[in-house]
Amino acid sequence: MTIWIDASAGASGDMLLGALIGAGVPLAVLRSSIEAVAPEPIELRPEQVHRNGFVATRCHVEIADSIHHRSWRDIRALLESADLDLDVRDLALRTFERLALAEARAHGADPLDVSFHEVGALDAIADVVGVCAGFVWLLRNNGAGSPTRPPHVTVSPVAVGSGSVSGAHGIMAVPPPAVTELLRGVPSLAGPGAHESCTPTGAALLTTLADAWGPQPAMTLDSVGVGAGGRDPETHANVLRIFVGLGPARDDRPLLIESNIDDLDPRVWPSVITALLEAGAADAWLTPILMKKGRPAHTLSVLTAAHRAETVRAAIWRQTSTIGVREIPLDKHALDREMVAVEVEGQGIDVKLARHEGEIVNAQPEWDDVARAAVALGRPANDVLAEAIAATRALLRDTGSNDSSGAPY
Repeated sequence: MTIWIDASAGASGDMLLGALIGAGVPLAVLRSSIEAVAPEPIELRPEQVHRNGFVATRCHVEIADSIHHRSWRDIRALLESADLDLDVRDLALRTFERLALAEARAHGADPLDVSFHEVGALDAIADVVGVCAGFVWLLRNNGAGSPTRPPHVTVSPVAVGSGSVSGAHGIMAVPPPAVTELLRGVPSLAGPGAHESCTPTGAALLTTLADAWGPQPAMTLDSVGVGAGGRDPETHANVLRIFVGLGPARDDRPLLIESNIDDLDPRVWPSVITALLEAGAADAWLTPILMKKGRPAHTLSVLTAAHRAETVRAAIWRQTSTIGVREIPLDKHALDREMVAVEVEGQGIDVKLARHEGEIVNAQPEWDDVARAAVALGRPANDVLAEAIAATRALLRDTGSNDSSGAPY
């Protein structure tokens, strides 16, 4: 799937929300994710409006008055404790972290203690979480319809506006400091508006979502969403557009990410492996090696789907001492699998069956179930494993599913 975001008139969280709704994202998807995070009531109210010849969706974010100025530490705790989809949480965390770092650089503060003021209010939490939920929905429900086909998100040069804006720090020139920091290395221009056209929230979302910048790429267009800004100037259409379609094929094979590490305390490795699996890695393991100058070390190997690679890399940077990784695209072949259940002295044990061209070639009891049953029965795990394997053979024989090929179980 290919997505192009036209930010030539600017960008804000509510413009992105409106464009996502216009592109077909169900309102319930946005609301449910926001409600999972928000500590106070928030309501989204879409409205069809006109902006200088364009029919667009204006998404009103309606909240009660709140006196809370939340820090990045506060917002991170809200996101981490919320019952959110893993990909939505990851995008939202990365967006707010990017915003916190920009605010910290602009104002000389510790990122964890940055108080977002207007940006940290409930409407911005709604903007960030809602937009992230909308993009994850687009990923899973358009084009290939599978998260194994990651989107290619291109964003046009961003209009930032001109003039001045009044905020928590007084009157500031446009673009304000946080937007300036967020758009470092990104193509931008003043654009048609003599006002603030790109908000810090909009800039943080665009720079988190984008993997390329420029004009619309080659794509077969499927849907277009047009999100309206609050102003309706006579000079131009104050809208942001999202184009969704299919682009050229990309290499979406799973990746093997590796790094040789010789300066990490070995006691840390179990928590590293756990963190990588929680970040979405399919598998992670260590191989002892000997590096130059005779130094003992480990090769960290991580297997991940292409669309989770950035999240997994971020976990590697945070959890280990490495400063570089190498990546190899892989062709992966997997047998068809199914689960059956057997019992050993009344204790249920799941067994994974693997088939090749319909024939069972492997049957393996789940070790966690075996260990749990062994504790409950007060018996050696090896004995319980043997009985589980025997029970599996009996089950397959009785159901006519067994084979006579000498399968290793």
